[in-house]
Amino acid sequence: MPVSAGRSLSIIAVVAIVTFLTRAIPFLVFPKGKEIPSKVLYLGKVLPPAVIGMLIVYCFRNVDFLAKPHGAAELIASVVVVALHVWKRNNLLSIGVGTVLYMCLVQKVF
Repeated sequence: MPVSAGRSLSIIAVVAIVTFLTRAIPFLVFPKGKEIPSKVLYLGKVLPPAVIGMLIVYCFRNVDFLAKPHGAAELIASVVVVALHVWKRNNLLSIGVGTVLYMCLVQKVF
């Protein structure tokens, strides 16, 4: 069933508004000069590493290390991502190279 242009535009508009609001609400709730609560500062420190850890678990959830190729593509790509990030400190570079490497390994090597 084809989607009409109006429906597509309304979906795009809703996504744009929600994205804008999620970016703007913190500035409205904590205006300049107002002290940020300690709980919010704590969450700002602990959530990024927690999310990264959760993404790592999610990425490795279906890997069978007991069957060939024993998760080799995943482990190689992960080591490259970590090494690149430690070396260059560039998220886009390390994630991009790791993704391309993983896809090449899965499609051409393993």
